[in-house]
Amino acid sequence: MEKAVGSMVSQIFENLVCLIRKFIFCIPNHIAFIMDGNRRYAKKRGLMEGVGHKVGFLALMSMLRCCHELGVRYVTVYAFSIDNFKRSPKEVQSLMELMQEKIDDLIKEESIVNRFGLRIYFIGNLKLLSEPVRLAAEKAMLATAKNSKAVLCICVAYTSTNEIVNAVKESIEEKWDEFCVLNASGAGYGLIKLGGSEGDEREQLIKLIDIEKHMYMAVAPEPDIIIRTSGEIHLSNFLLWQSAVCYLYSPSVLWPEISSQNRKDFVGRGLHVIDSDGTPTKHAFRDGIRLVDFLTITW
Repeated sequence: MEKAVGSMVSQIFENLVCLIRKFIFCIPNHIAFIMDGNRRYAKKRGLMEGVGHKVGFLALMSMLRCCHELGVRYVTVYAFSIDNFKRSPKEVQSLMELMQEKIDDLIKEESIVNRFGLRIYFIGNLKLLSEPVRLAAEKAMLATAKNSKAVLCICVAYTSTNEIVNAVKESIEEKWDEFCVLNASGAGYGLIKLGGSEGDEREQLIKLIDIEKHMYMAVAPEPDIIIRTSGEIHLSNFLLWQSAVCYLYSPSVLWPEISSQNRKDFVGRGLHVIDSDGTPTKHAFRDGIRLVDFLTITW
């Protein structure tokens, strides 16, 4: 009984701290991460291939804990690009096996995902994944479907261009099916012909909203900021559609290092939010530089 009461008090206090932080510091609603530097981390330390990705998973758990404490509602991570399938078969197989293992870990009862009430979405062309990984991903999405405190989007077998092409394709197919139904009922007025009716030739048959609802990332709002570790300042085909107006931040620290002693170095490295033209911004979400300072110091 006392344990239950203590747990309830702790949860109330935690929620209160989150609210205060969000009110004072204007915490972003959605942060996206390009988890870059896993292989370089292993190579730099003379570690076996694959070890960097395992340490990177621990870094992700650390980051999820940080975002939970801050009250960030949506977190998106770039875990595996479609382009990564071009790596050696041995490395791809190793990454698939590691991915399956870590997906299973995510949905264990005592995991961060369940403790923090995270709902998981796997974003991308999941048909490209090996069957064991795809089934594990589907199981994780089903197992967390009732979690409602926050959302974790994991982009695997993903590129933004593939997402856009798929959304356009599905939009056209949906519109075509609608026209077929209308024409079958006699209410289509010839719209199934490519030009549409004479009175509305200028009207767009496929609208922006049609495409956006078919995007893989339709489950989350646009990110407020994209953070790419390792000092790289390009997006690598990640969230191109959704990042038109978001801020970019590219610290030089490698992704696995944020969960190690090196996080202190991370705090000391020129903390700036980088705007789309490559210049530091003076404001983001009210005060961008202070926001990033706060995020890093909290770790």
